[in-house]
Amino acid sequence: HVQLVESGGGSAQAGGSLKLSCAASGYRYASYCMGWYRQAPGKEREAVATISSEGVPSVAESLKGRFTISKDNGVNGNNILYLQMNTLKLEDTAMYYCAADFLQYCDGGRLAYWGQGTQVTVS
Repeated sequence: HVQLVESGGGSAQAGGSLKLSCAASGYRYASYCMGWYRQAPGKEREAVATISSEGVPSVAESLKGRFTISKDNGVNGNNILYLQMNTLKLEDTAMYYCAADFLQYCDGGRLAYWGQGTQVTVS
């Protein structure tokens, strides 16, 4: 049973930092991509950052320099994905979702597995 569980969301002041984590389970020995998406109220979901199945990171152009994605290769293929968010802005307020799929790249949005989401609120 594949599962993604996010943590680390919360409130932060503009200019501050937050780090999100996503623990994957059920992927035993499989190769898969992972990524972070976000959706603000009244807006479409957008890709924030992804890591390919080979570990190549990619950050949305508008977020480069502030957001960093990384991954720890866990036991039996159950990885932990991180999103370090610095110099937060009001417009970063959104629900942040972790996603994954048995694909090389996760930047297409149509992914098979999603976490429940973690709220980030910047004030």
